[in-house]
Amino acid sequence: MKKILIVSLLASASVLALAKLPPPSDEAKAKAAETAARAAWAGKVDAYRLCQSQDKVAAGYYAAAKAAGKETKPAMATPACADPGAFAYLPPEAAKPLEASGAHSPAATATSPPGSKTPAAAIAPAKKP
Repeated sequence: MKKILIVSLLASASVLALAKLPPPSDEAKAKAAETAARAAWAGKVDAYRLCQSQDKVAAGYYAAAKAAGKETKPAMATPACADPGAFAYLPPEAAKPLEASGAHSPAATATSPPGSKTPAAAIAPAKKP
């Protein structure tokens, strides 16, 4: 009896866990995008700090080796440390509806008919039988 009760409780809990959540609101999507941008910026800052500390350790090593009279190989050429700067996030623009996006013909084109003065017979002459 206990086994059946435990199995039924676990089954009902799994059904509740698989329930669909509503889609996130626009504000939640914007907040998630900003959080992702901040995380990417934090990764760049960490890489910059690591680069600076590696340069400092390498300079200390070469100074100590030179003071001890040891011969060292020249340092490997690496790119300079790139400072990511302050965090700045610009949210992407919302998509405009088709009518407001400027996808239609400009006003100057719409004032005259789209045709030309060349007769249709001259554009596509009839084929001879």
